[in-house]
Amino acid sequence: MITLADAALDPALTRDGTQPLLTYYNDATGERTELSGLTAANWAAKTANMIRDEFGLTPGDVVAVDLPAHWQTAGVLLGAWWAGMHVRLGYSEDAALAFCSMDTLAAMDQAPEIAVVSLDPFGMPMRNLPIGLTDYAASVRVHGDQFRPSGSGDLALDDRTVAEIVSAATASADAVAIVAGSRVMSTGTWDSTDNLITHLLTPLIAGGSLVQVAHPDEAKLASRAATEKVTATLS
Repeated sequence: MITLADAALDPALTRDGTQPLLTYYNDATGERTELSGLTAANWAAKTANMIRDEFGLTPGDVVAVDLPAHWQTAGVLLGAWWAGMHVRLGYSEDAALAFCSMDTLAAMDQAPEIAVVSLDPFGMPMRNLPIGLTDYAASVRVHGDQFRPSGSGDLALDDRTVAEIVSAATASADAVAIVAGSRVMSTGTWDSTDNLITHLLTPLIAGGSLVQVAHPDEAKLASRAATEKVTATLS
């Protein structure tokens, strides 16, 4: 069975993996980080290998994710899906592993394994992380940058299957004329199943690329859209 990561990454890797796939802006900090299709796949592969080899998870296991819309979050999600995980947004009692930031750690502290994501602009490790927690940025780097999926669980994201998510993303793309090669700018959040499908997966599954803007400065959006050659906008 194809994984959700395959559905999201294959269009870019088949077309030209060296082209931008995810460009992340944070207007509150001035950050701009850009990942090509190959770089995004590299982060996803390392994450998938970490989930399988370091934590011993197998397809169908539940992984809880409580992270903002961010380029590192994309790496976490794509890696979890490539490893065949059932991703749940927010804390879940049956989660074998949780990914969170320091801001959301308190909500995840009952999970049996916790990986804290730094959300650093350069993907740098955390400092002074409490004992018993895994530093995602430090741990993920030692894992291989190639991954061969071994299957997927029945569910991929909350209560939806891979097929249901791909169908919803395709319908969302059709509704706003996102096609292969589209350059899509979004200021939306990834904090619910529908939002994550619309604002992350829709552009990728359609074969486009994403310009994700956190804490958007409305005065900058028009010029940024021109600079990034944006062809469609999601908000």
